[in-house]
Amino acid sequence: MRSAILKTALGVMVAVMLGATPAQAATKPDTFPLPNGFQPEGIAIGGHHAYFGSRATGDIYRADLRTGKGAVISKGPGTQSLGLKTDGRGRLFVAGGNAGNARVIDLRDGEVIKSYQLATGTSFVNDVILVGRAAYFTDSANPVLYKLELGRGGALPDEAVKIPLSGAIQYTTGNNANGIAPSPDGRSLLIVQSNTGKLFEVNPSSGVTTEVDLGGEALTNGDGLLLHGRTLYAVQNRLNTIAVIGLARDGASGKVTERLTDDRFDVPTTVAAYGHRLYLPNARFTTTPTPDTTYDVVAVKP
Repeated sequence: MRSAILKTALGVMVAVMLGATPAQAATKPDTFPLPNGFQPEGIAIGGHHAYFGSRATGDIYRADLRTGKGAVISKGPGTQSLGLKTDGRGRLFVAGGNAGNARVIDLRDGEVIKSYQLATGTSFVNDVILVGRAAYFTDSANPVLYKLELGRGGALPDEAVKIPLSGAIQYTTGNNANGIAPSPDGRSLLIVQSNTGKLFEVNPSSGVTTEVDLGGEALTNGDGLLLHGRTLYAVQNRLNTIAVIGLARDGASGKVTERLTDDRFDVPTTVAAYGHRLYLPNARFTTTPTPDTTYDVVAVKP
């Protein structure tokens, strides 16, 4: 188990980054509902709001973390909305799943600012991360990253750039590259391969990958990733677990220090932080979805 000092340092850092005090975070609900039939997957947090994407319709739902109340702010195109990230400019970047696309949404009015068809044929655009002046998307069906290179003032490009993945990662049957995060030193990217449980470091310019040495530990069913300092949180969805990994500064190696679980987990997929808490949507992959199936979000303390 990590020390109380590390827990305190993490909590203070997250609170400062996201504008919440420990007292404010303590009053917020630690479980709140999403609409029936929503089928959530991704989560992003900006200010005191959390955003969720629907696998069923592509709708974007916004919840106030102070109350747990929310509403759909952007109607989807009828295809999936998976991984999400906000950029501090009032925009939400959305990975489009099996539609092979990405969208950028204006959070003020829910309108699509720009959309990108990243792939044709079989594809699964699964997650997205914003690093420096670029957004990177993973594709769980094809060994490639898609890059949106942002211009001055965050200007969106006309089209995405494909970065083929090479080196250590080998795509096979099932979900491959899934969650994505920066390395602690910001020089490379980290991606988890769901079906093999391996974590890889990626050169964002060349696409060359090397396996991160986790001392024999596996991240089977690895999904969303969240980096804070040198601590990486990796959601293992069907295992109802969050692996906590202490990384070397360059991201080349790490150690699983603990695994967090909670009785409220029901196949959580992705994770975002606010105050002293980690928030995760329950995707409930093992439950047959209907229009009346209930879904919720749970918060845990790391």
